[in-house]
Amino acid sequence: MASKAEFIEAIKAGYTFKGESVQVGAAVLDGAVVPEAPVFLPLKTMNRHGLIAGATGTGKTKTLQMISEFLSDASVPVLLMDIKGDLSGIAAMGSVNDKVTDRYQKLNLAYTPASFPCELLSLTGKNGVHLRATVSEFGPVLLSKILGLNDTQGGVVALIFKYCDDSKMPLLDLKDFIKVLQFIGDEGKADIEKQYGKISTTSTGTILRKVIELQQQGADIFFGEKSFEVEDLMRMGSDGRGVINVLRVADLQDKPKLFSTFMLQMLAELYAVCPEEGDLDKPKLVMFIDEAHLIFQEASAELVQQIETIIKLIRSKGIGIFFCTQNPMDVPASVLGQLGLKVQHALRAFTAADRKVIKQTAENYPETAFYKTEDLITQLGIGEALVTMLNEKGIPTPLAHVMLCSPRSRMDVLTDQEVNDINSRSKLVAKYAETIDSQSAYEMLTAKLQEAAEKASEEAETKTEKGKQKEEPSTLEKVANNTIVKSMVRTAGNTIVRSLLGALGLGGRTRSSKKSTGWF
Repeated sequence: MASKAEFIEAIKAGYTFKGESVQVGAAVLDGAVVPEAPVFLPLKTMNRHGLIAGATGTGKTKTLQMISEFLSDASVPVLLMDIKGDLSGIAAMGSVNDKVTDRYQKLNLAYTPASFPCELLSLTGKNGVHLRATVSEFGPVLLSKILGLNDTQGGVVALIFKYCDDSKMPLLDLKDFIKVLQFIGDEGKADIEKQYGKISTTSTGTILRKVIELQQQGADIFFGEKSFEVEDLMRMGSDGRGVINVLRVADLQDKPKLFSTFMLQMLAELYAVCPEEGDLDKPKLVMFIDEAHLIFQEASAELVQQIETIIKLIRSKGIGIFFCTQNPMDVPASVLGQLGLKVQHALRAFTAADRKVIKQTAENYPETAFYKTEDLITQLGIGEALVTMLNEKGIPTPLAHVMLCSPRSRMDVLTDQEVNDINSRSKLVAKYAETIDSQSAYEMLTAKLQEAAEKASEEAETKTEKGKQKEEPSTLEKVANNTIVKSMVRTAGNTIVRSLLGALGLGGRTRSSKKSTGWF
C-alpha cells in the first residue's frame, strides 16, 4: 500500500500548475484530510467543460457555488442556471457556523465571508432581467431540431424563413411564425408554390401542432423583443470581479422543452457572437447548468447531436460549460466524453441497478493505487468528492478524494427585499424591461389579407352594381315600354305618315276627296 508521503507527492505533482489557479480543497487519504496535499483548479483549462455529479444532498450545488466564487475573484464572468432557486444567495455575504469552522480547520485555510457582484435573470421577466430571443435568431435549422421535425417538415420551415427574408417580413415571435405557416397553407399557397415549390398540407399541419405544443410550455414569454444580447453576460463589477449572472428558472422544472430550447439558443448565440480566441489564460465566460438532465430527458437524437457539436466548438471561443446532475449517466456519452473536469460526489446504492451505475461510473475515472473507486463513491461525505481534471497540457490529473471548500457567500436564498434591491440597482433590468411589438410578419400578413379581402369586397360590390344596371331598364326604356305611350306613339306615327302621304298626293283620304270632286 502506498505511503502518505507518496500520496502527498503524487497529489502535489498532479495538482500544481504553472498558470493562474485556485485552491478548491485538500486531498483525503484513509478518511483523514491531508492539508499538505492541496488541490488546485487551473483557470486555463476551465474552457474544457466539466461535470459535477452526485446524489441529492451530497453538496453538488454548493460545489458549483464555490467554484463560481473563485472564478469571479479571478475576473471571470459566470452564468448559473438556478433550477432549485437556492443559488441567489451568492449575492449576499455568508456566515460562520460550527460546520464551516471545522471544515476550514481541517483544510488549514482561513474562512472569509464575502458577497459577489450578481445579476438576477429571468425568462418570465419577473424579479430579474427579462431574457428573450426572436424566432429569426433561432434560424430554420435550430428551430426544426427543437420542434423535432423530419427532413420534409424542416424543409417547409426553411421555406418559411426564406419567404420572410425575401418579403422583408421579420419573424419575431411565435404568432409571426404561426401566421406565416397558416398563410402558406391557405391563402398564399398558390403564389408561394410558384416561387418555392410544392408545400404539403400534412407537413404544415404537423409543424403547427409542434409549435402549439411548445407554446403550451410557455414559450411565448421567451420569443420576442427586446432580444437579449449575450455580451451582457460577460461584464465585470466595479471592483474588477466577474459578474455572476443567476438565471432563476425554478418554474421550468415541469417544462423541459422550454428549458432545452433556451439553453440551446443561448449556446448557439454565444458561439455565433463570440470570436475565436484560441488558448486563453482564463475563460471569457463559464456556464453552470444545474439539474442538467432537464436538457436531455426529452431531447431528440438530433438535438443531442446539436448540443454535442456546440460543446465541441465553443471551447475555442473561450467559454466553458459545466453540467450538474445526480447521475453521470443522465448526460449522453457523446457529451460526457467532451468534459475535462469531473467532480463526483457520493452515489447511493439501494438497488441492483444503482450498483450497476456505480460500477460504470467508477470505470470512467482514472485508475489509482490510493483508492478503491467503486467502494469510495458510496462512502463520500457531504462536501467531499472524487476529482480529476485536465492540466495545461490536456493530460488528466490523478484521481483524488477531496474535501472541498465551502462557499463564502450565503448558502441560502435571498429575501424578497434583497431581490428587489438588486433589481433596482440593475441597469440591465431597465434595459430589457420594455416589451416591443414591432411591425413584423403577423401584422404585415394580417394587413395584406385585410387589404385583399377589402379589394375583393369592392370588386364584388362593383360587379353587383353593374349587374343591377344591366337588369334595370333606363327611363327611356320604361317610357317606351309603357302601353299608353306605345298607343300614343302609334297614333302620332299614323297621323304623321298620313300627313306625309297626303302632301305627296298619295294619301287615301285626299284621293277620295279628289275623286268626289272630279266626277260629280
